[in-house]
Amino acid sequence: MKLLAVETSTDACSAALFIDGEIREKFELAPREHTKLILPMIDSLMADAQLRPQQLDAVALSRGPGSFTGVRIATGVAHGIAFGADIPVVLVSTLAAIAQDFFNRRPEDVAFTAMDARMNEIFWGVYQRNALGLAVLRGDEAVTPAGEALYPELKGAGVGSGWAVHGEILTARLGTRLQSIDSEVWPRATCIAQLGAYDFANGLAVPVEQAMPVYLRDKVAKKQSER
Repeated sequence: MKLLAVETSTDACSAALFIDGEIREKFELAPREHTKLILPMIDSLMADAQLRPQQLDAVALSRGPGSFTGVRIATGVAHGIAFGADIPVVLVSTLAAIAQDFFNRRPEDVAFTAMDARMNEIFWGVYQRNALGLAVLRGDEAVTPAGEALYPELKGAGVGSGWAVHGEILTARLGTRLQSIDSEVWPRATCIAQLGAYDFANGLAVPVEQAMPVYLRDKVAKKQSER
């Protein structure tokens, strides 16, 4: 399996190649530089692997939630490559990628994953490590005030940028279920590739025309008075 992964939904920018189980990644924490970085990252990875886009099986896209501009950049790049190479797209949640990066580095099995969504809200999802070490969603992803975040009756770690901004409220919300906090966890293309490869192998790739981003908010730019 040969799969290209693209991730630009936060201040971090990355691309990765999954080639028969081996992953190579380019990653940089560079706010507002994604349009300059992502294509050279992809070109470098493809050149080093001596691959053409037509030799890929699919593109794995970090579909959001996240920065509106960042999600659109990744979507546009993934669409362009998939259209040109006539290959499908695998959609992977940005929240799942954050949880997966945490699971790759830490022994905990549950991640209470939060990204700052601004407007006094968070993007929220609870993920649990499965037998393969992959992040699996428990319940639903949501955009919600931190004090109203829903969670299963599990103990785990607070993970992601939302904990740096809303940590006090989230800590009070989860109480004794919260075992640790790691707010410095970013979605990485390596994790998009991991989860995307699994989904591709299980028949979850879609035609590029169906590969749409997920913002969670039904109106991305709405004012608080409209919500």
